[in-house]
Amino acid sequence: MNEAAVGFQCPECVRSGRKETRSGRTTYGGARSADASRTSYVIIGVNVAVWLAVLLTGYTSSHLIDVLGLRGDGLCEVGGRYFSVGQQLCDTRNGVWLPGVSDGALWQLVTSAFLHVQIWHLVGNMLGFYIIGPFVEQAVGRARFLAICAVSGLAGSTAVLLLTNPYQLTLGASGIVFGLFGAVAVLLWRSGGDLRGILTLLAINVFITFAVPNVSWQGHLGGFAGGLLAAAAIVLAPRGERRALVQWSLLAGLLVVVLVVAGLRVVALA
Repeated sequence: MNEAAVGFQCPECVRSGRKETRSGRTTYGGARSADASRTSYVIIGVNVAVWLAVLLTGYTSSHLIDVLGLRGDGLCEVGGRYFSVGQQLCDTRNGVWLPGVSDGALWQLVTSAFLHVQIWHLVGNMLGFYIIGPFVEQAVGRARFLAICAVSGLAGSTAVLLLTNPYQLTLGASGIVFGLFGAVAVLLWRSGGDLRGILTLLAINVFITFAVPNVSWQGHLGGFAGGLLAAAAIVLAPRGERRALVQWSLLAGLLVVVLVVAGLRVVALA
């Protein structure tokens, strides 16, 4: 890959993309973004804003962490101790109720991807968006880029629900970042590009995932799989008038599958 103003460019993608420039469409049928970095900047801005809100409301003791972070089942906190009891019993003990997805806090499947507490966690994930996000949007267009992010984020959250302790709190945009890793790998493979750079970056991040304590490998795995499959749905759809219909049908199907799996897990936990 070649260095660009923001992130990297795949030479093969650039060459094939030139054919689509005059029509205002990307190689894979999406509307070409005038500024492929803008969406990533907005996502970064939202994440920074949420981090600032956490910082200003108590930082590590902020109630926002328990409201926005992903937890499969609710917990009751009483005097610094945690109990697996229902909300009504928690209230009678004058405890603080920490909601989970199985208690109806379905928003956590989405909001957890925008929540960070430690600055290194925020910077690392936002650096991923800054470097990789514009490349993916340039290749597929803004709408499809957002679709990849959505599938990756929800797939990561679903994997966390399935594979972690339901009382464990999970947060961060790492699932989406790993989804973008998967998308870049698919794009480079499809265009005949050099995969060594993205595979090296992926290997480094996999090492960090297992070497650093309290890192959610489940969210990373789910996000990577979601991004890889979403990108495959976009690049493997046959050319022609029905290309967009096929792409969006496949992406919608992926999203439905992820949500159904998440729903079944929520029902099992309830």
